[in-house]
Amino acid sequence: MARRGSYAKGVARREEILESALDVIGRKGYQNASLKEIAEVVGVTPAALLHYFGSKEELFTEVLRKRDEHDGLDPSGLSDAEARTGFIEVIRHNTEVPGLVALFSRLSVDAADPDHPAHEYFLDRSARLRESIADSFGAEERRSALDPDTLARVIQAASDGLQLQWMIDPSVDMPGIMSALIDALHPPAPPAAD
Repeated sequence: MARRGSYAKGVARREEILESALDVIGRKGYQNASLKEIAEVVGVTPAALLHYFGSKEELFTEVLRKRDEHDGLDPSGLSDAEARTGFIEVIRHNTEVPGLVALFSRLSVDAADPDHPAHEYFLDRSARLRESIADSFGAEERRSALDPDTLARVIQAASDGLQLQWMIDPSVDMPGIMSALIDALHPPAPPAAD
């Protein structure tokens, strides 16, 4: 019985660490968020953080998973317009958390190495995102010159590229540009005739 309670406490502590790290990185940025500061917010030592996550890279990978959980939009059952709006809202939200955008971009480059702890996360996330976009934008009458899978790859590539441009020049209007690109690649359905 004590073992089960200990496990539940460990899971709760892990969640507390992830939420705190998400907050610290979102506010201070990836470069300025140290393990020491994250540990202080939670009330543990940096060594305790590594007990729960193994390495800084694993912690940061789990922070991105937590961010995805917070930003999550379940596309099942959504119309094309609802999926489009949800995707643009996530991009708009990213402009409010530059530290998390920097973390995502940095880890995505590092994760090109198959041995990096975030490699599988990025493979899985990319596949799920493309599937979601392809399902959402390919479900209704075809209005795009691109097949759904190609459309999904182009949208994902443009979104990731715009994040890099925005980190260099915060005046880049990521949501506006992505909205215009999606409209150009997959025009909205015409209004129903009365």
